[in-house]
Amino acid sequence: MQVRIFQPPKTAMQSGRAGSRQWVMEFEPTAPRQVEPLMGWTSSGDMRSQLRLRFDTLEEAIAYAQKEALMYSIERSQERKVKPKAYADNFKYDRLIPWTH
Repeated sequence: MQVRIFQPPKTAMQSGRAGSRQWVMEFEPTAPRQVEPLMGWTSSGDMRSQLRLRFDTLEEAIAYAQKEALMYSIERSQERKVKPKAYADNFKYDRLIPWTH
């Protein structure tokens, strides 16, 4: 059974990064999704596709995968590059575009 270990990105709906520090393990789907003919809903017989395990560290996730004899792949996220900004920079004298009302 193949699993994917990754850190989820920050959600676009909130400014905080609450859920993005944990590591998540997801099982890869073993069966394709099918459209139910009566209602048109998408369904799958694979119950592990609904399972998401959360770990505090990458080492815990790897240890769990090795203990359960799961093949795993790790997806590392890119580091955030935050440019320090100040409100006073809008009114600098040597600004490229002059500030006007």
